[in-house]
Amino acid sequence: MEGGSYRPVLLLFQQLGTRLTCCSCFAYTASSALNTLKHILTRYTAFLWGLLKPLGIWGVFVISAIDGSFLGLPMDAVVAGYVYQDRSRFLLYVLLASAGSAVGSIVLYVIGYLGGEALLRKRMAPERFEKIHRSFDRHEFWALMFPAMLPPPTPFKLFVLAAAGFEMNFGHFLLAIFLGRFVRFLILAGLTMKYGQGVVQVVAHLFKTHLHLTLGVLSAAILVAWLVWQRRRKRSPAGVQ
Repeated sequence: MEGGSYRPVLLLFQQLGTRLTCCSCFAYTASSALNTLKHILTRYTAFLWGLLKPLGIWGVFVISAIDGSFLGLPMDAVVAGYVYQDRSRFLLYVLLASAGSAVGSIVLYVIGYLGGEALLRKRMAPERFEKIHRSFDRHEFWALMFPAMLPPPTPFKLFVLAAAGFEMNFGHFLLAIFLGRFVRFLILAGLTMKYGQGVVQVVAHLFKTHLHLTLGVLSAAILVAWLVWQRRRKRSPAGVQ
């Protein structure tokens, strides 16, 4: 076989080698980026817990209030961390986180109330504005409480602004947020005590990849719990008599 006959084969191997080198460079770049991101998140987590430590049990209230007002913070991870480290007071952490979220949302309520519907129309597409407007017209309490129950990526602050822009009763506003957050953090606390802090990533993954299925299961669980509670409440007077 003459030397020229090997040329196509050599060219093929050269192209293959070039592609493998590019793939290796891409894999190395992606790996470096992931390591950098992991390092940043680790530093951020350490910084956050450093701020929370002097505050004791009130740290979860403060962080929740900040998260509810203007700056989004990893509230699920914070609540899970508190519960995991001190399981005996899980209900206290759930109550503090829920109350902090309601208190912090007052800032957005004032902004939304002063801005009115004009502010909402600037921040929403017309179709979305009309859809949210109809939901608040039908039952404003559930229109706010249900989004408050859901973890990210739910645009909860948008619903808070909508509640204020549509002039929702202030007392009902605070109660809807408190109860919605209470349900959310109570479920999270229960899962954390059973499965550990890693459940935060599992829940986030479920909501990102199987949103409708997760919402359906969550709604069904809440409905069953509510029906059981109603049944027990109806039976209790008969049992007392």
